[in-house]
Amino acid sequence: MVDVELRLSLLDRSRTRLGEPDAAALSGTVARAAHAEQLGFGRFWVAEHHGVPGVAGAAPAVLLAAIAGRTTTIRLGSAGVMLPHHQPLVVAEQFATLSAFAPGRVDLGLGRSPGFTPPVRRALRETDRDFAADLAELRGFLTGTAETTVHPQPVGAVPLHVLATGHGLQVAAELGLPVILGGPLLGVAGDPEAGLEALAGYRRAFRPSAQQPEPRVAISLDVLVADTAAEAADLLLPEAWAMAQARTTGVFPALEPVAAIRAAARTPRQQQYLEQTAAAAIAGTPAQVEHRLAELLDRTGAAELVASSSTFDRTALAASDAALAALFGRAPSAAPPAGGECPPPGDGRESAQ
Repeated sequence: MVDVELRLSLLDRSRTRLGEPDAAALSGTVARAAHAEQLGFGRFWVAEHHGVPGVAGAAPAVLLAAIAGRTTTIRLGSAGVMLPHHQPLVVAEQFATLSAFAPGRVDLGLGRSPGFTPPVRRALRETDRDFAADLAELRGFLTGTAETTVHPQPVGAVPLHVLATGHGLQVAAELGLPVILGGPLLGVAGDPEAGLEALAGYRRAFRPSAQQPEPRVAISLDVLVADTAAEAADLLLPEAWAMAQARTTGVFPALEPVAAIRAAARTPRQQQYLEQTAAAAIAGTPAQVEHRLAELLDRTGAAELVASSSTFDRTALAASDAALAALFGRAPSAAPPAGGECPPPGDGRESAQ
């Protein structure tokens, strides 16, 4: 069994699915969060993307408010709010408001990724802002040390987290903030040493803060668990195919069924990107996933695993979430819905939010 002391989290980007309206992706995220709480996950993260056909998650604070109404114990976070797209005061006000609905359960993850395409970047009015300065200002608003007072006042602390790239790690270290590390720096698909020096640099340069007395690392990647390796590979295929299409067409599409993907023609470049995306994930049987996760967690010294998994089949995704929770010794707090399935989107329960 993987270290049960590790915090176990899910990241859901509200992936759209072929043949479904975007609203179904959002209600599916709310249902998945409620299921994650039942399964014993410690935290549920949502993302921010703009103008992307394959992602309905564009407004983290709004989506987290809906999730807050369906949950009572699980921590809720953004992974993340793209700070260059927002004024720090407005972000502070949004998450202070969230803390009133979910006291002591709100986390604010922040990144600085640009829009996916030039038209989106123009629509966002992107400018070359100082990420570190914006982060420091935002922290001042939430901790009451800024010149301007935030209202409503936060109910309890709202911890900040930095979605880390090379520069993000440096900023987080200087401000004494925890990091969420993903992508090539994890070295899952290539050189295992790829991110170790960057992490070591973060830990060496870390300046203790009131929020975080010592460096803290969370790692984020796709993790999918199934009864057989072949079934796990099928779960991974829709996301890997979407990434391959994005890299070759410039459009990140909705998730498609496995059968349709297998029947579709693909170029050699698409096949190459598909294989690269699959290699950067951890998918397999419980024993296979446990082995690979244990190695990765040991190598990075991570305190939290953020599983950013998605697939076309919601029932299979719910079963994967349950199997992952079991690997960490999490005990469901209540009996999950029949078959381990998340409540289907649009079943009426979301309408109360």
